[in-house]
Amino acid sequence: MKENSNKLLSFPSRVPAKADYQRVKSSYSLREIKQMFGLSERTIRRWTEQGIIQGTPTAEPSDYNYDFQALTQFRRVRELRAQGQSIKQIEAELQGQLNLFRSFEGGKLSRLLTPLEEALLLDQQGDPRAAEWYLEAINDGDNVAEAYCNLGIINKEKGDLGKALDNFTLSLKHEPRHVEAHYNLGNLYYDAGNFQLARLHYEAAAQIAPDFSLVYFNLSLAHFKLDDLVASLAALETYRQLRQPDDEENDAINQLLKAMQEPRPPGR
Repeated sequence: MKENSNKLLSFPSRVPAKADYQRVKSSYSLREIKQMFGLSERTIRRWTEQGIIQGTPTAEPSDYNYDFQALTQFRRVRELRAQGQSIKQIEAELQGQLNLFRSFEGGKLSRLLTPLEEALLLDQQGDPRAAEWYLEAINDGDNVAEAYCNLGIINKEKGDLGKALDNFTLSLKHEPRHVEAHYNLGNLYYDAGNFQLARLHYEAAAQIAPDFSLVYFNLSLAHFKLDDLVASLAALETYRQLRQPDDEENDAINQLLKAMQEPRPPGR
């Protein structure tokens, strides 16, 4: 997701727009994978070039796109890192899985898309039939948490906030550690002005996915709305540290951090 760096310069005199809702997608760029999982681009490229994780080359040199199946592998990497395993240990496990699947390559048949994969493709194209396929995925028990999460965004965009709330909640019922559902539920509460609950869900998302940078930007806003400037500064500093060193937004973030530490006029 591309954010508008101009919004940062007015904060904290006027709180900027939060980072938007996050869909589970049918494909992700290398940069998005790095943003979500905190892995170095060098590591992601190496795993891709070695065939450990499947990626599709793009028109840009040394860049790749990753499908939903690859996303599930990166989520497994996140889980293993949370368990304390090193990148070397994780790589060995992924390599072992790759060798297991290679033994079936000779008789491998092309497979049809699952209902969820069909829904993701339609959703990415803005096709309203995506909602029907998400419901089919739920009925089939196919990645139910993912389907509910994206249904929540569809209903939110239709203005049906009650259904969106139910969808995000059901996503978490099926997968309590679903990062996007926590993040989106936080956004829903933020939009409703319930900053306490927004903060709780942002904090849950940050605990599950500590390298997902957008969580910290929104968490900083929630803290600021709750008049906790110290916590707001800390979250924004974490957001800054997780950005790419050459990110065009870094200068704006540094100015924002400096502005937030200056004395605030009475009544603000």
